[in-house]
Amino acid sequence: MEIGFINYTLAMKRMPTPVSAYFKVQPSPQKETALEMRGRILEIIPEATEIIKYGMPTFEVDGQAICGLLVNKKHVGFYPYSGSVLAQFPDLLEKFVTTKGSLHVPVDKPLSKSILRQLIKARLVQLKSKK
Repeated sequence: MEIGFINYTLAMKRMPTPVSAYFKVQPSPQKETALEMRGRILEIIPEATEIIKYGMPTFEVDGQAICGLLVNKKHVGFYPYSGSVLAQFPDLLEKFVTTKGSLHVPVDKPLSKSILRQLIKARLVQLKSKK
């Protein structure tokens, strides 16, 4: 899989050392899929900071975890750090394997920017309503 130039440039430009170290040791094609999703997430929430939390790259806004990515042998996990975000989109996510708090993305098919935007927006709305 080829990573889009804009996404790859954005992804590599801002990558903190612990996050870079995480991706460096991941296998292909999972690494490329996760990096593509990372780039898309940063396009959606460019103000996000990245940390490693629960062993995975995590995107935070104002100190609140928005989502995380975890490379697995058979999929790339997308974690919205909420047990209720994914349940809001049963039709949108019907083609994916999900658990209460994770979305399993095929190793060679990154989530589209449109799906990511909807999931991230739902998480941001959820956090805003808790304040």
